[in-house]
Amino acid sequence: MKIIQKSLGLTILLLISSVLVTQAAKREFYEIKIYSISSEDQEDRLDAYLSEAYLPALHRMGISTVGVFKPRKDTDDAGKKVYVFTPLKAPSDVMKIEEKLAVDKAYQAAGNDYINAAYNDAPYDRFESIILKAFVDAPQMAVPNLKGPKSERFYELRSYEGPTEKLYRNKVDMFNAGGEVVLFKDLNFNAVFYGEVVTGSHMPNLMYMTTFENKEDRDAHWKSFVDSPVWDKLKSDPKYQHNVSKNTQYYLYPTEYSDI
Repeated sequence: MKIIQKSLGLTILLLISSVLVTQAAKREFYEIKIYSISSEDQEDRLDAYLSEAYLPALHRMGISTVGVFKPRKDTDDAGKKVYVFTPLKAPSDVMKIEEKLAVDKAYQAAGNDYINAAYNDAPYDRFESIILKAFVDAPQMAVPNLKGPKSERFYELRSYEGPTEKLYRNKVDMFNAGGEVVLFKDLNFNAVFYGEVVTGSHMPNLMYMTTFENKEDRDAHWKSFVDSPVWDKLKSDPKYQHNVSKNTQYYLYPTEYSDI
């Protein structure tokens, strides 16, 4: 009888371990590519490349939800940046995508202007690539449930920088175990993703994106967050103090050809 119980206990432990490993493996990775541009011509050429070559190529690879966003017209970065968000299964997918693009004839033809641009007529000035790993409590991205025109939507990308690695991890824990992710969900912030930055220019930091029908909807949601007794209690918790040294918001809207 004892042998059977031990065997059963071991089987249960193995099953639990297997489930935990599977859950951990489901955490996605993301790339956020930020293009810097300085002219309308570059913006038009980049739009053509992304909509006619890059996104269709990624769709052929099975990556169906690629987001393309631009700064809202009332921001300092309007007309100067283009954000491309790509979900990944692993960081190595960045290189795999490049390898597949190199042999994709349809991509090569559609993206000719971008790929073979002259040294003195580039379709962008520079770009930055940020790699993130999804939060434990938000292991996969979500397409926002919005109904209004894309041109009116208000997407908010936030970056929280920590003063040290330890305090940065404390802020990540505040989102997960602390319940900040759950609070955003309960208040219907329509989050696309939450991620820990693995490589980037502002480390240590985390980033996440919430979405709204318009600016008024955004302001109303944030008021409900600030007024929430759950947030009031969480922000006052002694164990979650001084874990953010810089909070940067980027106010964006999705392009018409964006999947998100």
